[in-house]
Amino acid sequence: MKTKEFIIESMSCNHCVMAIKNELSKINLVDSNVQIGSAIITFNESTITEQQIISAIEEAGYKVKKD
Repeated sequence: MKTKEFIIESMSCNHCVMAIKNELSKINLVDSNVQIGSAIITFNESTITEQQIISAIEEAGYKVKKD
């Protein structure tokens, strides 16, 4: 298990949060806490990669700030 915070650019409202939650619900996460500007996500590294999480966030129309 791994927990990581993803910093998400251009989020400004609860609609943004819901759009990201909707996309994240389509992948196999252990837990996620999405707030305006970030998401703290717990996932099993044997079943999902960080890139898959980033892709889901991007599918919702947002960019993840690189480390």
